[in-house]
Amino acid sequence: MIRVHGRETSSNVQPVMWLCAELGLEVERLDVGGAFGGTDTAEYLTMNPMGKIPVLQDGDLTIFESQAILRYLASEYGRDAIWPSNARARAPQDQWMEWAKQNVAAEFNYKVFWQLVRTPASKRDHALVQSGIEAVNLLMPIADARIAEHGWLGGKTISLADFSFGVQLYRYYTIDFERPKTPNLDSYYARLQEREPYRTHAMISYESLRAVGA
Repeated sequence: MIRVHGRETSSNVQPVMWLCAELGLEVERLDVGGAFGGTDTAEYLTMNPMGKIPVLQDGDLTIFESQAILRYLASEYGRDAIWPSNARARAPQDQWMEWAKQNVAAEFNYKVFWQLVRTPASKRDHALVQSGIEAVNLLMPIADARIAEHGWLGGKTISLADFSFGVQLYRYYTIDFERPKTPNLDSYYARLQEREPYRTHAMISYESLRAVGA
């Protein structure tokens, strides 16, 4: 059985669990990180010296970093469309997968979400929030145009790019800030919500993460 160490409210754990569900894999998830703690023990640091989540164990293989975990799962258990064996076919998906993590997640999750939800209002860095919103409002129209042309972020079928990107959208659409008009992205999010694994593993309440006074 595959074992995932990480709390369900983590945006890094969620795409891993979503992919496992899409692939029909049996998974044991352990509550680690955040209020659960457990990432600073000697045992855990042996698995991930960074002391972060998630960590995946599959038999004698232990791996950390969510993007690496997604690539492993898709390569080992996935359909070719999700992560093609052909490098030329895979490259655009890989490119947009990294775009989502290095740009969208970095600007939205770590600037907008963290400040508006996980930081008390009295301690917010408003300049950081504004810079994050401005960046996101440039990024989301890029995704909108990409989806309009191809149907999915990585191409014409769902791929790992969508797991890295789509997991951000529940928070994006439920936090109160001014968003640009992105009709294709709106439709894409509606399609994701039709997928039971997405609803179960990506649309998870973040109220337990909300700071007092946020």
